Amino acid sequence: MNRVRVAIIGVGNCASSLVQGAAFYRRTGTAQGLIHEAVGPYHAADVDFVLGIDIDRRKVGKPLSEAIFAGPNNTMVFEPVIPPSAAQVMMGRVLDGVASHMTEAGERGFQLADAPEPTQQDIVAALRDNRVDVLINFLPVGSQAASAFYMECALEAGVGVVNAIPVFIASDPEWEARFRQRGLPIVGDDIKAQVGATIVHRTLSSLFSTRGATIERTYQLNTGGNTDFMNMLDRERLTYKKLSKTEAVQAALSERLDDENIRIGPSEYVPWQKDNKICFLRLEGTQWGGVPVNLELRLSVEDSPNAAACAMDAIRFCKLARDRGIGGALVPESAYYCKHPPVQMAEEEALASLDPRPNIRLDAAE
Repeated sequence: MNRVRVAIIGVGNCASSLVQGAAFYRRTGTAQGLIHEAVGPYHAADVDFVLGIDIDRRKVGKPLSEAIFAGPNNTMVFEPVIPPSAAQVMMGRVLDGVASHMTEAGERGFQLADAPEPTQQDIVAALRDNRVDVLINFLPVGSQAASAFYMECALEAGVGVVNAIPVFIASDPEWEARFRQRGLPIVGDDIKAQVGATIVHRTLSSLFSTRGATIERTYQLNTGGNTDFMNMLDRERLTYKKLSKTEAVQAALSERLDDENIRIGPSEYVPWQKDNKICFLRLEGTQWGGVPVNLELRLSVEDSPNAAACAMDAIRFCKLARDRGIGGALVPESAYYCKHPPVQMAEEEALASLDPRPNIRLDAAE
């Protein structure tokens, strides 16, 4: 049988939506909401989540099918009954994977498990014992050292990686070279949403450019009430997040904007929004004859399900490349599904370069 065995680092809202989605598509057999119904021989129903890694006492030691519904997760529950499996959540390494204010936030924050932290060999053994094909990184924004630790584990265990957060691995030449040398594929960095703030901003920016209008200033301000937004109250953890989102939009502009004319990033944590994310977007420019044109948009989405469709595709493309022995950053896959890929490409160009047919070789980084 064609199966994709996946381990998840960080059993938060994104993990919950992804695991729920796999169960939903397995139960219903529908293709509604999928970007690609099949990638090679792999359908969404063929993705098995075999291991979770977390540090919260409400999740560690629990079945993954239960842990995805534990606090502080607050995303929408659209598939409440997950068929039982052997997948468990093991204790992970803390390192910089949690900001100090997050451990002081009670039920809304992290409650560190009273369990020994694993060594690198413990994680490698767990990946091998569970025959993991792809490891997906859902750690909180700013988890530099923790992400590096798990990347070392992936390299040693011989598994592919989807780096869904804004820590630069696939787009870092040294990390990318190590994955390529080991013959292991990686998709990254910083997963896009299916129809989210960044992709809408890029699309509107491209529209201005292709219709001859000049963008002079733009902003994208976001509010939300999940742990991602709470974590980002620590502005020191935002350096790569802001860079990732800003560069994704700059790449879609006909001319790069000066720093003072582009503002993109999280704005505020609003607890009662839970996993709902609201984006306020504005573009100011000029068109025919230098006449001003301004566009304002408000986008409201459930944040974690919005990321799950891209994550599901990225996982399956990573497995397909692994089947073919292709190592290193998968360029069009990273460009289409991530905000900060090794090479920025227009959405239509990246999509045209993807080929989900099972017998066609995918391009990897040179």
